[in-house]
Amino acid sequence: MTDQVDNWHKLARFDTNMQGELHANLLRNNGITVSLQALSAIPGMNSGIVLWVQDEDLSQAQQLLNSNAIDGETLLESMSDAELGIGPDSQEKPVPDDQ
Repeated sequence: MTDQVDNWHKLARFDTNMQGELHANLLRNNGITVSLQALSAIPGMNSGIVLWVQDEDLSQAQQLLNSNAIDGETLLESMSDAELGIGPDSQEKPVPDDQ
C-alpha cells in the first residue's frame, strides 16, 4: 500500500483508536478534512488507526501534529467537550411530559 491515494496522503498512524480520534478532532477543529482508516475489520477492535489528509492540507496538518506532539491523555484534557463531540448538543434532549 502506498502513502498516497489520489489526492489523499497518509499523515500518521496511532496505536489506539482513541489517540487517532483525538488527533483527528484536533485537525478538524483547525479546518482540515481528515479521513480515518481503522486497522481492523472487526468493529470495536482497538487495533489502531491511520489518518489521511488531502494534498492541500498536508503541510498544515503535519505542522499541527508536530507542534502538538503530546500524548492522548494531555490532548484529551486540553480539549473541551464540544471539541470532542460530547457537548450538551450531542446528547439526547428530554422528551416533554404529556399532560
